[in-house]
Amino acid sequence: MEILFISHKYPPSIGGMEKQSFELINGIAGHLPVHRIVYEGKGSRIRFFLRLNRSIRQYCKAHPGISVIHFNDGLMAAWCLLHKGYGQLKKTVTLHGLDVVYPNFIYQRFILPAFNRMDLIFAVSEATAEACIQRKIKKEKVVVVNNGVDPRIGSSASREQVNASILEKYHTDVKDRRLLVVMGRPVKRKGFSWFIKNVLPDLHDDFILLIIGPLSKKNKSKRLFRLLPQLIRTPIELFLGAPSDEAAMEKLIVSPEISPKVMRMGKLPFEEITDILSVADAFLMPNIPIKGDMEGFGLVCLEAVMCGANVYAASSGGITDAIRPGKNGTLLRPGDPQAWIQVINNELEPRQHSSYDAQAAIDFTSTCFSWEKMTKEYLWHFRQQLP
Repeated sequence: MEILFISHKYPPSIGGMEKQSFELINGIAGHLPVHRIVYEGKGSRIRFFLRLNRSIRQYCKAHPGISVIHFNDGLMAAWCLLHKGYGQLKKTVTLHGLDVVYPNFIYQRFILPAFNRMDLIFAVSEATAEACIQRKIKKEKVVVVNNGVDPRIGSSASREQVNASILEKYHTDVKDRRLLVVMGRPVKRKGFSWFIKNVLPDLHDDFILLIIGPLSKKNKSKRLFRLLPQLIRTPIELFLGAPSDEAAMEKLIVSPEISPKVMRMGKLPFEEITDILSVADAFLMPNIPIKGDMEGFGLVCLEAVMCGANVYAASSGGITDAIRPGKNGTLLRPGDPQAWIQVINNELEPRQHSSYDAQAAIDFTSTCFSWEKMTKEYLWHFRQQLP
């Protein structure tokens, strides 16, 4: 068996899908002959898509041993449904969540059902698999293989070093504060503005919320974009991964009641992120239900666990695959502010006094969610289900 992997989510870009794509392709390469056509950020992404049919046909002609083609997300698979010239190949795809629930009538009515033409569909979580089946994708074609996490991430930074770094960079003294961390692009499903509005004001004053993630530049086109009707704006925001929650979040942050309790840190190098997570009192993922969107898995939760952080996450979407209560974190009801307030105020002890067993959580996570384990499961399905 020789496999051709097709992906437009690949390093040097950084993100959960990029990591999964890189680890899968290179992991399988240790077991089978692997070929790849991936977008690595060079040249136009649009040009990459427009030339893809020809690129695949030329590549398959040059490598006649290829028998399987794997698309690393639903967008790529949907685009390639129009292709001709390699119908003899077995076709598989990984679906991540949003590429299943994307709220567009044409996509839901005509494109997604066509995924039944695939020979095998990998869902990154049980929630993603269930969303597929609810949308008339054949159950027998769907298998669940969770993403992995790098067991080598972590940091030996001390709290004193992190305090000094934050003071120097942000001119804020957090020496006597308990650090709560959220991370990611501020899209609505992440629940950042919901948490800031409904939970943060009622937390003890020694808590401070650190928000790690890219800061958007304000310009005229974005202001005009927000004037579009929501029916039009929402699908575009989801497709582009636009920070749909940022305006609401920024409006809350400037209020006198909230401002002392929150800090936006912007996009940080991965080393700085792991330093902060390694000393934080908790990592939070307060996702809320948003129609037409979902958290497919929750890789960032696992990365926080591997850094030693005590994770509190909403039992929403694929997060319930990543976080196992009593093993590597705590799940809370999404959209229930009192549940979050009570747990953080009454059960979350300062890190230096906490009974949380970080090493046990790291051991569990590295065993259950390694990239090696993910690769072996893909490999098994490729070999057993693609005769």
